[in-house]
Amino acid sequence: MTYWLEQAWLGDHVEPGVLLTVADERITEATTGVGAPPPGAVALRGLTLPGLANAHSHAFHRALRGTVQVGTGTFWTWRETMYGIAHQLTPDTYFDLARAVYAEMALTGITAVGEFHYLHHQPGGQPYDNPNAMGEALIAAAAEAGIRITLLDTAYLHGGLTRDGYRPLEGAQLRFGDRTADRWYDRWTQLKGGGHAVIGAALHSLRAFSDRDGLAAFAERTQSVPTHIHLSEQPAENVASLAVYGRTPARVLADSGFWRTNTTAVHATHLTGEDISLISGARSTVCMCPTTERDLADGIGPAPQLAAAGSPLSLGSDSHAVIDLFEEARAMELDERLRTRTRGHWTAAALLRAATADGHACLGWSDAGRLEPGALADFTTIALDSVRTAGALPRLAAETAVFAATGADVRHTVVAGRHIVRDGHHQLVDDVPGALAAAIAAVRG
Repeated sequence: MTYWLEQAWLGDHVEPGVLLTVADERITEATTGVGAPPPGAVALRGLTLPGLANAHSHAFHRALRGTVQVGTGTFWTWRETMYGIAHQLTPDTYFDLARAVYAEMALTGITAVGEFHYLHHQPGGQPYDNPNAMGEALIAAAAEAGIRITLLDTAYLHGGLTRDGYRPLEGAQLRFGDRTADRWYDRWTQLKGGGHAVIGAALHSLRAFSDRDGLAAFAERTQSVPTHIHLSEQPAENVASLAVYGRTPARVLADSGFWRTNTTAVHATHLTGEDISLISGARSTVCMCPTTERDLADGIGPAPQLAAAGSPLSLGSDSHAVIDLFEEARAMELDERLRTRTRGHWTAAALLRAATADGHACLGWSDAGRLEPGALADFTTIALDSVRTAGALPRLAAETAVFAATGADVRHTVVAGRHIVRDGHHQLVDDVPGALAAAIAAVRG
């Protein structure tokens, strides 16, 4: 199979006329200077990028879109609405919803998702007959939607952290918990990856997993897989951690050996200078989710300082207020412009690396995110003739992608060499809007 790319982003520049040869799900040859599609090649007109990596997703949050935009509130009031959706899901309805959500992702150029999964058990906390029924539903949903998944199976043992200590799980949270770290580990080791799926791990947050639960043991058990955590998303988490531990969450985790090159801090919104040094010194990735962080009024994280100190950055759509990695990428820059009143904190190339190679790496797909021989044949093409992108200078097509394009401009998505989205139409899910509407209606009851 050969694909002719009218224009291709090759990591640091845009190259016209690139021919990719694909075999056994990988790029085997990349030839530049090919002015026209040769006979038999599939022509992808527009700008082709490596597939986008959505490094942080909670698939069931997609059912909240629009409904949580009424009235006022905070992260904590939003969370109660989210719990209401979590309470309704079954393995079957979660499969239907996730399949539609992952298909929506493919339509926007996403070829791999990091699913931060903590909805493990039945309401009340009783395990299903198959204790991994919910996680396996997500893995199957990604397969049917045609994208890769890293299932970040999450340890979630407490209902919160206050100045007075840890709170028990209650209400909808009971579905999230395995009661002890050992029980989480026993269930986690039964999950099977392979093919389109990587099995990773996560701590929900320091609010949900204490030092007494065995942070050091968790770090030891997960040292060879992608491991993520929500970190300092809200100031209240830091206040409680200082009251209980006398240390910030980042320092508590560092003292347990958590920070490594395979770990990712999600959000990392409210960090001290020492926190930044701890995370970046370990070369841990930080996943920013700007559309969710602004939707929940979290704040703007110190992404420039983290990057300057050595942390790779990745991007996620998190609560799926929107699913659009181009919007996430430009929001990193535009949020900083608002905060600093200066422009030019990142180049388009740096933002695209966060959305592609660095995002894939933090999900355990280090052989994706590049258009070169040996890489997985995962790529996406955006139109350069839409109302948003028309008139772009060819040499500045990457800037057009980051600062003008949206997910609606994606025309093609290829995963493992297979056309998943062709001319804007999903090839495996016939009616993605209809599938989303039906799945969300079923969850809302």
